[in-house]
Amino acid sequence: MVKRIVTDIEGTTTSISFVTNTLFVHARRALPSFVRTHAGEARVAVALDAARAEAGDPGLSDEAVITLWLRWIDEDRKATSLKAIQGMIWEEGYHAGAYRSHVYPDVPGALARWKARGLGIAVFSSGSVLAQKLLFAHTIEGDLSGFFDAWFDTTTGKKADPASYARIAAALEVQPHEVLFLSDVKAELDAARAAGLLRVALVRYGAPPIEGHPTARTFDDIVIEGDAVLVP
Repeated sequence: MVKRIVTDIEGTTTSISFVTNTLFVHARRALPSFVRTHAGEARVAVALDAARAEAGDPGLSDEAVITLWLRWIDEDRKATSLKAIQGMIWEEGYHAGAYRSHVYPDVPGALARWKARGLGIAVFSSGSVLAQKLLFAHTIEGDLSGFFDAWFDTTTGKKADPASYARIAAALEVQPHEVLFLSDVKAELDAARAAGLLRVALVRYGAPPIEGHPTARTFDDIVIEGDAVLVP
């Protein structure tokens, strides 16, 4: 029986264009001044030290780390320290009212239905837990963060690593076959399958098909009946 649902964000609940053209652009533009202004704060200092560790150079100056983070943004590097500092920058932007998160129109209703059925709902995204919570708390459809019971980021593991999904199932206190994972990325779906999870690939608004996994165009297409997950 399906007991937990774990969803990706970008391309699954939220448009890729919002993440790329709004969040990433804002973070890149604001990063240098944000780090220089807040470098003395504990959580920023922790992120700076984490970047030095990831780069293998503990002697990097703050300015060198800023340059490194900007390069990693351009490379779309899934570095944990970068995701942490981006989350802090987005927190400032959300609280200032600079933007609200996009979610697909079917997402709020599906989350409400699943929650009403007693299914636990979690997020697994390369964005930091802070960034995840902010995104769902400030959507165009209102605060959706209350639908979620757990949040997982790259501190759990890489999204293309089956071990990450095994850890998530253990953290959710269920067997892997009791977890349904939703994503628009084949490598992630392959990894979830290897770990024993159920999967549905989201192919939204003309996105290319994903081979080897049950496919849905929206969350409304997904029907959960006991231990069966049905899609058109």
